[in-house]
Amino acid sequence: MSAFDSVRRHGRPLATALLASSLLLGGLLATPATTAVRVNQVGYLPDGPKRATVVTSSTQSLTWQLRNASGTVVASGSTVPRGADAPSGQSVQLAEFSSYQGTGTGYVLSVDGRDSDPFDIRANLYDGLRSDAMAFFYHQRSGVAIDASLAGSAYARPAGHLGVSPNKGDTSVPCQSGVCDYTQDVRGGWYDAGDQGKYVVNGGISTWLVVNSFERAKRAGTDAALGDSTLRVPERGNGVPDVLDEARWELEFLMRMQVPAGKPYAGMAFHKIHDAAWTGIPTRPDQDAQPRELHRPSTAATLNLAAAAAQCARVFRPYDSALADRCLAAARRAWTAAQANPSMYAPDSDSTGGGAYGDGQVTDEFYWAAAELYATTGESTYRDAVTSSSWHTSAGAFTPYGFGWADTAALGRITLATVPNGLPASDLARIRSSVVSAADGHLSTMAGQGYAVPIPKDGYFWGSNSEAADNAVVMAVAGELTGEARYRTAVLESMDYLLGRNAIGQSYVTGYGETSSRNQHHRFWAHQLDASLPNPPAGSLAGGPNSALQDPVAQEKLAGCAPAACYIDDIGSYSTNEVAINWNAPLAWLAAYAADRPAGGGGPQPTASCAVTYKVDNAWSDGFTATVALKNTGTSAVDGWRLTWSYPGGQRVTSAWNATVTQSGADVVAHNADWNRAIAPGATVSFGVQGSLSGRNPSPTAFALDGGACD
Repeated sequence: MSAFDSVRRHGRPLATALLASSLLLGGLLATPATTAVRVNQVGYLPDGPKRATVVTSSTQSLTWQLRNASGTVVASGSTVPRGADAPSGQSVQLAEFSSYQGTGTGYVLSVDGRDSDPFDIRANLYDGLRSDAMAFFYHQRSGVAIDASLAGSAYARPAGHLGVSPNKGDTSVPCQSGVCDYTQDVRGGWYDAGDQGKYVVNGGISTWLVVNSFERAKRAGTDAALGDSTLRVPERGNGVPDVLDEARWELEFLMRMQVPAGKPYAGMAFHKIHDAAWTGIPTRPDQDAQPRELHRPSTAATLNLAAAAAQCARVFRPYDSALADRCLAAARRAWTAAQANPSMYAPDSDSTGGGAYGDGQVTDEFYWAAAELYATTGESTYRDAVTSSSWHTSAGAFTPYGFGWADTAALGRITLATVPNGLPASDLARIRSSVVSAADGHLSTMAGQGYAVPIPKDGYFWGSNSEAADNAVVMAVAGELTGEARYRTAVLESMDYLLGRNAIGQSYVTGYGETSSRNQHHRFWAHQLDASLPNPPAGSLAGGPNSALQDPVAQEKLAGCAPAACYIDDIGSYSTNEVAINWNAPLAWLAAYAADRPAGGGGPQPTASCAVTYKVDNAWSDGFTATVALKNTGTSAVDGWRLTWSYPGGQRVTSAWNATVTQSGADVVAHNADWNRAIAPGATVSFGVQGSLSGRNPSPTAFALDGGACD
């Protein structure tokens, strides 16, 4: 990604986004107190992966010990050397303690005399984050007072931008000169990020993710956790799932941004609304005295409206048919208007007072909108638009750098892969295969890194944390489509990264972890600048490492940083430490997914129904052979199997027989051969491996069959 591309994804060109950050260079710069033993500082699920990264110059395996809160050693083992980790610039080893499934608080992992931050192991680990990550959107609401009983007294504030002095208000907003000759009521919606602008292209993808989190949970049978009276929203108790109530606040705004009938470009959507000049920092929303302006309609914004409104019509219909009808009518009008105006591009130069969100390619938005309209209506017009799109067969719908507000084809693919529709079976199989292939690419990226991050070395640009989260969403969808537990494992490891197992040993989520971000760039949550104002509320995701260093604080304090370490928790570092709705949306999606009980793949986690015997048959100075016997101890036949384990001594598999065996780092995966895929209850199949070793040959201690632990 070029520097231009990295800025483009958030829409804040450097030359116009300096704000008042030069005043912040002498301010307090928080430096995380890191430990060499990097863990998820919140904790781990009892039946999930439990891995830590250890920063060390040692090239030999080290001993690790897991201690509970009373100091008792409850598990121990040896690390696996990984050597140089390119994104972080560090030499690392991995400690694997997934086989321990006890629960409690205050665990510490000790490696070679160095202790990790304390963490928990519990089944309800993500319940709080599920609520807090979603509450971020209530905090960001425009046009309504934020209630202390819901948000906490520190975050209560009057309604912003309703025309109450000194606000000019969003109830009667004029256009920029030459754009239109009327005013529009565009109140409501979510403030986009650390500023107080509202952008349709960012609102579209964010709303889609919030609603899709409910759609996914409903398929998995876990939607009750997002149902009515489960979240901190003022609409709780109205019979509508709270997550949909929150999404509706933005949907209503998006529809207000549609050009009225009888006006030029009727049915199109204005691209954005914000202050005429950059809002000063700090400024509480209700105290913003600047005039507000509507910016010219764009094809990208119009298609975002079409896609989000079509999804609304589908998902809201069981709860509010009148809203569903309004959404579908708005989506149809937007689609027709976009077809009539297919190349009204938002320019990168429109960046005074707010992000440009320029996008000169909208074929992906056409594909996404057509997919949503087809999934909702089943109509041939939209089906033909889907199947004739170049994105329908393009391998580029998913990239290593994730989807985003400027790259939306993947959203259309996910909808077509998961929402029942009338496409031919062969077409659906190809679509679903593309999701799984993209997820496999992310798995491969993670396997090649010491911190298991689902983004490549050159992917640390503006909002890199959302890139990691978006790619984790793709892996979660792959898990749903295939039922394979390895995707859920990867999603949980991605959460580990966001919550402290990373190059700087810091949780990027406010309020979660021993050392967490607390000074994100924001106009109201600006405690670092004004002690009377709060820090960001718990559950707010910082943008994350950005190797382009696009603000003065980052340029001064992070010069020479390795890509994965180009982050500083300072309110002035808007290029590494801002918040945004399109970053918190995938975090909320993932938190809800991780909190699922039963969890994963649309059903319960597999239970142990197997026993494994691992026997070293022969060993020599630098190699060995071993036989693995897998017994089906359950009551149902196994049809196709995938056995996994980790080598604790750095062994490497060089060949295998009677199974297909692959290895990534310490982790080994064995798939059945064609002839031994079926294992009757009580029956056993065996296969062999040959491997290399370096002095030690300890046997694996834990095995899992399709994600369920074996005896």
